Amino acid sequence: MMRGPTRRALFATTAAGVGAALLPTSSAEAKPSPRPRAARACVSYRAGYHFTVPDQWKNDPQRPLWIDGEYHYYYLCNADYLDGGEVGTAWRLATSTDLVSFTDRGIAVPKDTTVNGDVWSGSAVVDTGNTAGFGAGSVIAVVTMSPGGGTDHQEQFLYYSTDGGRTFTDHGTDPVLASPGTGADFRDPKVIRDDDRDRWAMALAERDRIGFYHSADLKSWTYAGGFAKDGIGVLECPDLFRITADDGTRKWVLGASADGTGSGQPPTYAYWTGSFDGSSFTADSADPQWLDHGWDWYAAVTFEKRQADGSPDPRTRYALGWLNNWAYAHTTPTIDADGFNGTDSIVREITLRKSATSGYHLASRPLTALDSYVSRTVDLGDLTVDGTRLLDYTGVSYELTTDITWSQLTGAGVQLRRSPDGGRHIDAGVWGDYAFLNRRGTVNPDTSGDRQESRSPFDPSAGGVRLRILVDRTCVEMFVDDGRYVHSSEVFPYLVDDRLALFAAGGTAVFRNTVVREFAV
Repeated sequence: MMRGPTRRALFATTAAGVGAALLPTSSAEAKPSPRPRAARACVSYRAGYHFTVPDQWKNDPQRPLWIDGEYHYYYLCNADYLDGGEVGTAWRLATSTDLVSFTDRGIAVPKDTTVNGDVWSGSAVVDTGNTAGFGAGSVIAVVTMSPGGGTDHQEQFLYYSTDGGRTFTDHGTDPVLASPGTGADFRDPKVIRDDDRDRWAMALAERDRIGFYHSADLKSWTYAGGFAKDGIGVLECPDLFRITADDGTRKWVLGASADGTGSGQPPTYAYWTGSFDGSSFTADSADPQWLDHGWDWYAAVTFEKRQADGSPDPRTRYALGWLNNWAYAHTTPTIDADGFNGTDSIVREITLRKSATSGYHLASRPLTALDSYVSRTVDLGDLTVDGTRLLDYTGVSYELTTDITWSQLTGAGVQLRRSPDGGRHIDAGVWGDYAFLNRRGTVNPDTSGDRQESRSPFDPSAGGVRLRILVDRTCVEMFVDDGRYVHSSEVFPYLVDDRLALFAAGGTAVFRNTVVREFAV
């Protein structure tokens, strides 16, 4: 949870009042407009190969489901965002067979279908065993709502679908999990099938803890236990899954979106590896690890990767996050230029790896299906750099991969979206004992100056680093050393800022196998 306006209270104000339409001028300041202007046909900030809402507003992703050979991706959407009228969110649906190209299917769970108001985050499951009584194969969504309006009274409600998850019907106006009377921060149910105990399990965000519940029928829930962690803000959008590590060990992973900036940690997805007995989670370490070290990978979800025969892959999951931050959620040039606000990260494949020195950790990489959409490849080869070297390439939406090696060096990396005069650019690479992504040198959404450079650990004695960087019109995602660390951040360069340069400081570096790929989605 970002400090300032809460993620729910922001919807209590009209978009016209809070929307800060930002088109890059000579500074990074967001300039408020009394009402968003009409979209301009001459310029577009819509991402080239990242998922974006077709219009209006999106925020939290909801865990995608595999139904009838395709992924069903639900997300929170407000179709009245730009009109400044009715507030609140619905669940909108997009389907995909490969998680790169999506087809919009419209609203699946409308807002205000009952007296309880709009629907917030939750999760959906396919009830193959008809445990809830709506029919075998029904899709059941358990969502948070706030009866009476406001944000200080949160309960969990059930919606069901009998048409393959395309449309949902409310299961009455009574909660399936009532408020315990603690007020706000009782939300975001994540439901999974607990096969070991032949029942459903739920992880629920409860301020500085995650509560665990179980149910036989999805309609009546019993409290079982909890996992508490303070010091990283309000825990939101919990996640719970089991995955097989590269050494063959089956581990449970508990995750949550959190804000660790107060203690010098990321404001993204915290996770713990450990064991789960149906009632309690025992972590391998009290301190969390982070699946992304950037500023803008929030409300993230993981979900099953399906193999060719449709069965789940026990060793790999998918993950995606909302590329935004509640500190500046309404500040983006896409409002004026394209009439929407809402972009997701690329879908990632995550695996669990065992390290000889630091135990288990999750590693990320862009999903392999992205390879099928390559429209152009520019092989820049091996490049020796001492200082700054401008490359013969221009672009605003692409992927860059390179292996940097050196014998003695202070730092090395790339200047992305560099301006024609070299005065503006996004820097990404390694420096001393950390990897970094720095957006200070160009237009970006953080006007406070506090969220400009993200960092993650790096061992300079390795004498090299592999970088894979996804660049799009309003974002950068950097994968370090095959995804051991990832940095995702929003950034809004001028569209004329399309140059690319390499840099090395304190020595000479060789950028090997340097390749740029562009995508057509």
